[in-house]
Amino acid sequence: MLTPGDARAQYRGGLVVPTSGHAPGFTQANLVVLPRDWAYDMLLFGQRNPQPVPLLDVTDAGSTSTALAPGADLRTDLPQYRVWRDGELVDEPAEVVDLWRDDLVSFLIGCSFSFESALIEAGVPVRNIEQGRNVSMYRTNRECRPAGRLSGPLVVSMRPIPAALVATAVQVTARMPRVHGAPVHVGSPEALGIADPARPDFGDAVEAAPGDVPVYWACGVTPQAALMDSRPPFAITHAPGHMFVTDVPDAVYRQP
Repeated sequence: MLTPGDARAQYRGGLVVPTSGHAPGFTQANLVVLPRDWAYDMLLFGQRNPQPVPLLDVTDAGSTSTALAPGADLRTDLPQYRVWRDGELVDEPAEVVDLWRDDLVSFLIGCSFSFESALIEAGVPVRNIEQGRNVSMYRTNRECRPAGRLSGPLVVSMRPIPAALVATAVQVTARMPRVHGAPVHVGSPEALGIADPARPDFGDAVEAAPGDVPVYWACGVTPQAALMDSRPPFAITHAPGHMFVTDVPDAVYRQP
């Protein structure tokens, strides 16, 4: 079983894979990096939209490290990054050392991969792990509360859950609000404005088993949708599903 440090070393060495199921039992985090001029807007966006944007850590400007994993390097220790200019995706590199600047502030945001171990412990199958795929993610018709220059839609991740275990999945994830908490919707994708569930906006299509029901959680890719709509001059994020694996046990974020 990979430790968080082993996982980060593999990504730093060039492994590019979604991190779902990696270092199980440890918290994973979304990454958003913005110039200090936009940092207050991002901080306020997280405060106003805590379910899709649960802030776990915010770094000092220019810092390449986080208290969530002392010794790790935010520029190299994720499998894949995204680089944005004026809201347009311009690159998806394996590291961003040459792009780092002294005015960049990093936001580490809770990720639903962190509750997948708890679901499995409770007997709830996680189909994306079973199928070796990235989770399915969708832009919705629900708008987040704007903050300064940042605005955009709620993004959700979807996991097919056996109908008889939906209540268990809700109970398990509700105990972990720092990593998105309980689902925001169960059932009809049309209610969220999702026209074709087989074609997610981010990630992979995940196949449902007979008797499964689609269950949707708020997703930390929501800030990326806000970057696309709000168009800051420069930003770095994780590639969807390619998270920062922290040293923090996910039990830290489980409520009794």
